[in-house]
Amino acid sequence: MSTLAPRKYVKVSSIRMQGLLLLFFSKLEHVPFIRDIQATYTRTGVFGYWGNKGGVSISLSFYGHMLCFLNCHLAAHMKYATERVDEFEYITDTQTFDCKKAPTILDHRLVFWFGDLNFRIQDHGMHFVRSCINNQTYNLLWSKDQLIMMKEKEQILQEFEEGPLDFQPTFKFDLNSDTYDSRHYRTWFAFNGKKRKPAWTDRILWRLRPKAPPPDEQDENKLGPDAEEVKQLEEEEEYPLKIRQDLYTSKMEYSISDHKPVIGIFTLELRKMYETPLVHLQPEGDWSADIDSMVLYSPLQPFPSSTWDWIGLFKVGFTSVSDYITYTWVKDDEVAFNEEVIQVYVSKEEIPVQGLECVLAYYSSTLRCLIGISEPFKVHESKVAIEEGVLPERINGLDKTVASEELRN
Repeated sequence: MSTLAPRKYVKVSSIRMQGLLLLFFSKLEHVPFIRDIQATYTRTGVFGYWGNKGGVSISLSFYGHMLCFLNCHLAAHMKYATERVDEFEYITDTQTFDCKKAPTILDHRLVFWFGDLNFRIQDHGMHFVRSCINNQTYNLLWSKDQLIMMKEKEQILQEFEEGPLDFQPTFKFDLNSDTYDSRHYRTWFAFNGKKRKPAWTDRILWRLRPKAPPPDEQDENKLGPDAEEVKQLEEEEEYPLKIRQDLYTSKMEYSISDHKPVIGIFTLELRKMYETPLVHLQPEGDWSADIDSMVLYSPLQPFPSSTWDWIGLFKVGFTSVSDYITYTWVKDDEVAFNEEVIQVYVSKEEIPVQGLECVLAYYSSTLRCLIGISEPFKVHESKVAIEEGVLPERINGLDKTVASEELRN
């Protein structure tokens, strides 16, 4: 996160299930327009009780468009291609979200599906596979890639798109090398296991929700489109969403795993359903640790406020929602309000002693996101602290002060 923060990226959400990790970052300018954030997981290892296999997902609204990011680690080994599809279907069927527009994964306008999907290259022998890799004739292997083969007969997979596999298979490598599996494995009962055949186990796919058919193309057995289908069709026409893949490749320079990471870069073209944040914030007057301060905020649109909503003071370049300097409860510390502007009190004891460039951000506990961020402003260095020779010391993320006399002793 320390690498991304200077580039104005903020961690919006994350979820982990054992070794399966999903992180979602966004440019700061988009953060107030990412709403309804939810994360969930599904275990499929050892009869569904163990999380070494399964899927983790993050669902969110991006300028009103529902997006889902699904990271899966599916069953291993050549002979379990069908089981991998079954696990994927189970994950998409069972994961649900508290969201009317997209209660399941496949209800989202756009789904990204990626991870160690574990599909292998079947039928071809080791020599042929490695020869194709050495000659960069990857296309000769595509017809025997299990995911491509399964897409021909599984409807749920046919709805997902994937770019061409114009890069080396990403599994299995000797650790700390670019050499494909060269070791014999000692298995149970002291038998030697076979070398693993290279495969594109690590994949990135996407799915745009199929368009609802117009009324004149509805199923003859149906009396007509229901209200949700009509609403979906109108939304797709008024707020189009297009996706283009710009890059799909592997990064061979990483060698800390027996897999090589895969990268996908996409461009989304969409019409925003809203362009105004829900809340406008600003500091009132000069801020420093010498005086109590006030936050002014104005609701710009109706939203479900809660007693658990808070306003945080963040350093410019903050890394995540939890990376605040201090915060104040909106309802508890409300001083005055009218229909347009609300004042919230911040104690001087909570304001950092040292001078900092900061922003204010309003967190909605109902929407699970930041719904407004102020322009950067200066928190001035405490004049009292300078006069008294008190120096700031950062301990456990909280501002503590130690007298300079004590430091010299």
